[in-house]
Amino acid sequence: MWFWLAGAIVSEIAATLSLRASAGFTRLVPSVILVIGYGFAFFALSQALKLGMQVGVAYAVWSAVGVAAIAIIGAVFLKESLSPLQIGGLVLIIAGVVALEVGRATSH
Repeated sequence: MWFWLAGAIVSEIAATLSLRASAGFTRLVPSVILVIGYGFAFFALSQALKLGMQVGVAYAVWSAVGVAAIAIIGAVFLKESLSPLQIGGLVLIIAGVVALEVGRATSH
């Protein structure tokens, strides 16, 4: 199930980067990558859930890793700025996901 979640995350990141590159759906190739990427992301996420992953954990990991990855890619490759407050927010998001996963593991 983690394999499927990882696939959903990678696909969602690719689709989100293509969203910017599509220039409002005016460029064909990035627009196609965008639609296929988001479609596969939801399919892969559904497979992780089908295999027994808890929806709260799956969605939290999927969204947090996606947000953090896009923010880091934006800062490193697209020269977008990240303030210390934004970096702190990303750390809190990741800490929240870790807390969800640890809480799930200790509740069994």
